[in-house]
Amino acid sequence: MADTFYVIRPLPAWTDPETRDRRGAHVFKASWSDTLALLRDEIGKIGGRPPVVFQIDVTEGDIRLDGMLRSNAKAGHPGVVVSFESQFGPLRYATDAYERVYGFGMQSWQANLRAVALTLGALRAIDRWGVSKRGEQYSGWRALEAGGRTTFPTADAALRWMAGMDDADALPQNARAIYRNLARRMHPDAGGSQDDWDRLDAAKLLLTKAELL
Repeated sequence: MADTFYVIRPLPAWTDPETRDRRGAHVFKASWSDTLALLRDEIGKIGGRPPVVFQIDVTEGDIRLDGMLRSNAKAGHPGVVVSFESQFGPLRYATDAYERVYGFGMQSWQANLRAVALTLGALRAIDRWGVSKRGEQYSGWRALEAGGRTTFPTADAALRWMAGMDDADALPQNARAIYRNLARRMHPDAGGSQDDWDRLDAAKLLLTKAELL
């Protein structure tokens, strides 16, 4: 039976900073079920609402019809992106800091997901000292919200904008290829503008929710 707390989606491309010297995933001794329970608990404590989206570097064929990962699926890149709605707005966490070195223990993306869960716990602990009262510690992790010039009214509108920027046909089956092309070109580190990058990030959020990425 599927766990309605989370859903797995393919990661079109890793566009967050690349970790140069990754740590071994074996440093985490916890099981996958313990990691999932920790993440569920931490997200619940900040008003997170399911489904929580895990984006990892797998293909559509690696994901079962119920949205879970097949047992023989292997992620190409160790990174994971975790996105969910919370009382502080939509939040997004991404890391590739851990990588599987030995043939046992947690998979790379699972270790990175545990790192996200531990980070959420550390951020929540800041409130204990009475300095942060309104969730200021989450502001740097907020995903783009609806409204404003960097967002789109619908996923279709976001896809049309992406296709126009890529000079390609606006077909849903081309969304992943279009996103990859634009991400390579629009990333600020590659000389792209921050405004275009913000719009692309907003489009990615909508298309991911619409299951087009």
